[in-house]
This record gives sequence, C-alpha cells and structure tokens, in this order.
Amino acid sequence: MALSTLDPNTALIVVDLQKGIVALPTIHPIADVVGHARALADAFRARGLPVVLVNVAGRAPGRTEQPPARMATPDGWTDLIPELDRQAGDIVVTKRTWGAFASTDLEARLKALGVTQVVIAGVATGTGVEATARQAYEQGFNVTLAIDAMTDMRPEAHDYSIGHVFPRLGETGTSREIVDLLPARSI
Repeated sequence: MALSTLDPNTALIVVDLQKGIVALPTIHPIADVVGHARALADAFRARGLPVVLVNVAGRAPGRTEQPPARMATPDGWTDLIPELDRQAGDIVVTKRTWGAFASTDLEARLKALGVTQVVIAGVATGTGVEATARQAYEQGFNVTLAIDAMTDMRPEAHDYSIGHVFPRLGETGTSREIVDLLPARSI
C-alpha cells in the first residue's frame, strides 16, 4: 500500500546498521542506505519522536537445517555505525533473533511512550527488517517501511519482501515521503 499518513506518535526503528553488517556486500550501495536512515533519524529527533537503534549480537537458539556459522566476529562488530549519530535519548536494543521485538522489551518501551506506528529501515531487508516489521504488525503497530533506507545481500530476498510481504504488513515509501508526512509536534 502506498504511503498515506503517519500517526502523531510514530517511532523510527533502524535495524542492524552496525559495523560488522554494513561491511558485508549488499545489492544497493550501503552509503545510500545509511544516508537515508540518517536523514530519517535526524527528522524524527528534530520533532522529538523516538528513534530506536537496533543491533544484533548472536543468534536465536534452536536447530535449523543450515549449520551455524562459526566465524569469529572482530572487535566492534556489533557497534552501531557512527553515521547514525546516536543520541542520549535514542532507544538502543540488542537482539539475538531476526526481529527487534522478540525477546526484547521494545514493545513495552514503545507502548509506554504512546507509540502507535513504526517506520522501519536497515538491513537486511529479507531478514532483520522483515522480521521486525512482521513482529511490529503482530503487536498492533501501524507499520511503514522506508524502502530506500534498506538493502539486503540477496536480491531475491529484497525484491520479494518489498513486492510481496511489505504490502501485507503496512505501507511503503521513500525516506523523503516519510519525512514530508512526519507530524509537526512531538509526543
């Protein structure tokens, strides 16, 4: 669904823009994705709206057919990238699952602030972003996805999420369209 409106109590969630992940090869230039995410964060902060910065450290327990990756992560792998300009008022969430809501207190923190809608950006489109969007939708938040502020390592996953999954979860738009619809006053 095309972007129509944003609730007055909207929060931005930026998924996995951390040093170790932005170093991976992506289908869209990561600098562009980071630039759009930063523009969104700046606009949300300027209006006093919540900004959530999410990083991933580890993985969910459970058996899968895919063997676990046994790579050692370098120092700083989970550090949020400095381009996000983390502020003292930002909400920081460390997850160990694909989505930012499972096994974290993010839902309670956002609802305590009266948030009714979330805008989601980050990497990877088909995993962390999609899982966070699904979980947000299931928790009753209105969902908007900033399609120019996300990318993936796999083109088919990115395209499938944007073309088939996201329209069922909420609305999509560019970072510019989202900024143009942000409410004038803060929550």
